[in-house]
Amino acid sequence: MHTAYLGLGSNMGDRELQLVEAIKLLNDIDGIEVTQVSPIYETKPIGYTEQPDFLNMCIEISTELESSELLKVCMMVEQQLHRVRVERWGPRTIDIDILLYDQSVIQSPDLEVPHPRMTERAFVMVPLNDIASNVVEPISKKYIWELLLNDEQVVKYKSERS
Repeated sequence: MHTAYLGLGSNMGDRELQLVEAIKLLNDIDGIEVTQVSPIYETKPIGYTEQPDFLNMCIEISTELESSELLKVCMMVEQQLHRVRVERWGPRTIDIDILLYDQSVIQSPDLEVPHPRMTERAFVMVPLNDIASNVVEPISKKYIWELLLNDEQVVKYKSERS
């Protein structure tokens, strides 16, 4: 079994529902069990800023899948939730990134793990710290809590469903 951490984000449609559905779809896949879920955070877009705010969160999964298979599953779930890749950093119904996969460092044309920009993004590091503060990031060899970025742009989301 492998432990992986995924970053999820949505800024189109019912953002919270997109996150919930992505978790459900991932958990329903043979060989994947969602084991931890962070709180949801609302964040301003980066890069292309003329778009709605994002809801972001991280999840921990236990999986039998190899990293390349997990990437295919993440892309399949994005497609099921109507993700369309039009522009880099553009609006999306769902985005699922593999942040960490065990203590592996993966450099392939399709996948880089740890995610190459995760430590620069508070919208990833804040929710990741909620569920993986004592996990060591394999390149820096530092704990997630040591890499945590403080950013007032990352605000814990108050669900309208609760």
